[in-house]
Amino acid sequence: MRRIALILTLLVFPLLSVSAATHSAAEPGAVRASDAEIQQKISAKLAKSKIGKDGLVAHVRGGVVTWEGHTAVPQHKGAATRMAKSSGAVRVVNNIQVTDGAQPGKPVRRAKVE
Repeated sequence: MRRIALILTLLVFPLLSVSAATHSAAEPGAVRASDAEIQQKISAKLAKSKIGKDGLVAHVRGGVVTWEGHTAVPQHKGAATRMAKSSGAVRVVNNIQVTDGAQPGKPVRRAKVE
């Protein structure tokens, strides 16, 4: 009987601790920022940042930030994601397209090789 109790204790205890850790990670205890607050923080950071010159646009809905726009600098895409997360975003959808520097809709100028 003691063996059964010991085995059950050894099997059940780790499951309980994993469950508690999962719930505490899902609920960090901090109050989530409103969409307006997140949008305001992103706008302030964009105004001070180099990526603000790219004309990127962030939309916030339900704590999810969706980025739209184009950039010629691949690092700006990652910087936008980090900016949204540090502003309080729950999740980031990054639809920023990295281009070769050409403006969308305009013909690409190619170098003349002789």
